[in-house]
Amino acid sequence: MRIPDTPRALDAAPLRTGLPLYAYALLALIATALFLPGFTVLPPFDRDEARFAQASSQMLDSGNYVDIRFQDETRYKKPVGIYWLQSAATAAADWVRGSTDKVIWTYRIPSFAGALLAVLGSAWTAARLFGAPAGFLAGLMMASCVVLGVEARMAKTDAVLLATVVAGQAALAQLYLTRHAPAPTGRAGWTAPLVFWIAAGIGVLIKGPLVLLVSGSTALVLALWEREAGWLKRLKPLHGLAIVVAIAAPWLIAIAIKSNGAFFAESVGHDMLGKVSGGQEGKGLPPGYYLGTFWVTFGPWSVLALLAVPWVWARRRLDPVRFCIAWIVPSWLVFEAVPTKLLHYTLPVFPAIAALAAAALLDGFDRSRGLERSWRRRWLVGVAVALGALGFGALTLAVAVIPYLVDRRVDPVGLALVPAVGGLFALCLRAFVRGDRRIGVAAGVAAAAVLYAGTYAVVLPGIDGVWVSRQAARAVAQNRPCPTSVVAAAGYSEPSLVFLLGTPTRLVHGPAAAEHLAADPACALALVEDREDAGFRAALGAATPAPLAELSGFNYNTGKRLHLTLYRLGGS
Repeated sequence: MRIPDTPRALDAAPLRTGLPLYAYALLALIATALFLPGFTVLPPFDRDEARFAQASSQMLDSGNYVDIRFQDETRYKKPVGIYWLQSAATAAADWVRGSTDKVIWTYRIPSFAGALLAVLGSAWTAARLFGAPAGFLAGLMMASCVVLGVEARMAKTDAVLLATVVAGQAALAQLYLTRHAPAPTGRAGWTAPLVFWIAAGIGVLIKGPLVLLVSGSTALVLALWEREAGWLKRLKPLHGLAIVVAIAAPWLIAIAIKSNGAFFAESVGHDMLGKVSGGQEGKGLPPGYYLGTFWVTFGPWSVLALLAVPWVWARRRLDPVRFCIAWIVPSWLVFEAVPTKLLHYTLPVFPAIAALAAAALLDGFDRSRGLERSWRRRWLVGVAVALGALGFGALTLAVAVIPYLVDRRVDPVGLALVPAVGGLFALCLRAFVRGDRRIGVAAGVAAAAVLYAGTYAVVLPGIDGVWVSRQAARAVAQNRPCPTSVVAAAGYSEPSLVFLLGTPTRLVHGPAAAEHLAADPACALALVEDREDAGFRAALGAATPAPLAELSGFNYNTGKRLHLTLYRLGGS
């Protein structure tokens, strides 16, 4: 999609034109090229990805598609939708490749597809709000922003959830922009409500009511801002709630019966309310966290988002701008207020930020009004460039430094990324400051593509010390005394170990690992971390374990270095 050479004023009516099919095809191709590097070679991440994938694997193995379990424990933090998608994707991929060998990338397929749909949905929505060129640019920004690239490669809920959020918001935007036109009749009057409520129902099955929080807060703010809520009747809320119930209720009823209500106690009482009332898993952080991390998560486009702020404020009364503000602000405030904070939580509002940034960029950030000559404008540009360079530059430097910090080695690819990505990003910033949008966008996408290809396909998979479970799986495969050997791990209990070594893997302490070896001296294996070694040996008594392999690494969840030994009894 060609970016116009001259700014296009948006002060009049919104340019509600869609994108041509070839533009969507081009966006899909670019997004695929950005998401694929590392997709199949990155080992499972701890902890959420490995837990989701392992639970989906057990669902496939057991044939029980109602209950959700990680080993023998129930996993009731999230609804079943993502497990169904991962199970179906893995079953299909196994059939295509003719193998049932357990690999993590098959469980990532729904996230990849969700991220791709989110990119296309963001482009469609922005095109309806601000015109086709802005839609294409917004899609490019979403495809190349840091946080969506991460989520596209992880077998979790968030990329799929984003696709449902964007679909619902697209339908809501269509109704809002046409609220003063005569209400469509027949099938035309049902299109937007059906999309909205089906997306809501799927979103509820993926991650609970979060999708309704985003859409609901958007509709509420718009109704209060406009002092008019009649257009919301076009959503057909009674019929819509029936659609959501029809989609989500069958499994919710089944799991309520199966778990005797434990699912709702865990997912709502512990997981959701725990995040609202206090920081779970040490993630309690103060308000302002997402503003601070935005310079990384929305990179390389965070600089454009800040430059767009005056443009947005000047046009806050325009329907497309007002819709995006209502999409962003209430949800962002909720995310900042909740103590539990993770980098991807604000992802549902990024499509609206991308749409505003794209529209402001195409309109020249108000340069036609002479604002670039004011000291405020110069100050804003300086701050935006500095923070954008700091965020994206820090990420690039981290990729170069982490191999040395973990493995004490210099990765040549990571080192080469610093001048390559830094040069492209500097070109991107220089072009935007000088008003050359085409070079700026092309350089920004190129910087992201080079960074992601080098990071995900080469640097991260090569940091052996980060992937302790991969080391363990390799050692067990080389030293397994029996085809049915089960490993008991003491002092290292990450979910990725269970995914890679198999569901029977035992996560125990030192004495229990010794009992495991003694119970099956011919086949059993024990993986013991140094801190558990004394208890392990004391429980063995006179028996002497034979060391088969030693592993060293860094547990990025606990921040501790590890040294583990793989043992067996009955000879070396």
